[in-house]
Amino acid sequence: MKQLFLCSYFAGVKKLFSDYAKEKNLENKVLFIPTAGNKEDYTAYIDEAQQTFKDLGFEIEVLDIASCDRETAQAKIFQSKILYISGGNTFYLLQELKKKQLLSLIKEQIRDGLVYVGESAGAIITAKDIDYNKLMDDKTVATELSDTAGLDEVEFYILPHYGEEPFTDSSKKTFEMYEKQLELLPLHNHQAIIVNDEQIDILTIE
Repeated sequence: MKQLFLCSYFAGVKKLFSDYAKEKNLENKVLFIPTAGNKEDYTAYIDEAQQTFKDLGFEIEVLDIASCDRETAQAKIFQSKILYISGGNTFYLLQELKKKQLLSLIKEQIRDGLVYVGESAGAIITAKDIDYNKLMDDKTVATELSDTAGLDEVEFYILPHYGEEPFTDSSKKTFEMYEKQLELLPLHNHQAIIVNDEQIDILTIE
């Protein structure tokens, strides 16, 4: 059963994830991948996400896939029931996932019941392709990325931080550029998309 929890800003949807975790009766261990933040100057959202998990009673294991070997990364993901992938640079994130040959493994694990939690970049990579995000993220930092094919777990394309600073202009331009080509789903920082197999729910904190 496919189980995805996707958002722009994990700390901003703490209540939604708390409800989700209770409803799903999730175990309290999460594999936390902060790798997308490696190329960002501002990474407070990663600390906030870790604190959010801790506040909700989760035990976190941090795994930077850029600084570990392929076997370790694959083994850790294979052993996990809940996988969280942070925000940051989407192209760099995808590059590192591909370098360690993790996309097909993550897809297999999702099919086997892994709960996938994606914030911003971590949500974007669930689409078929991430090239549409090039106005919001600097593609040039991913010098070893040869193609932009994503996990292809959803039919839609998440547009995170819609109308939110500092992405107000870039998110609007992305929407205008791709709204007729792709099934874009703009999300502000207090919304989440929950995917259960074919069922898709968009939830908002009022």
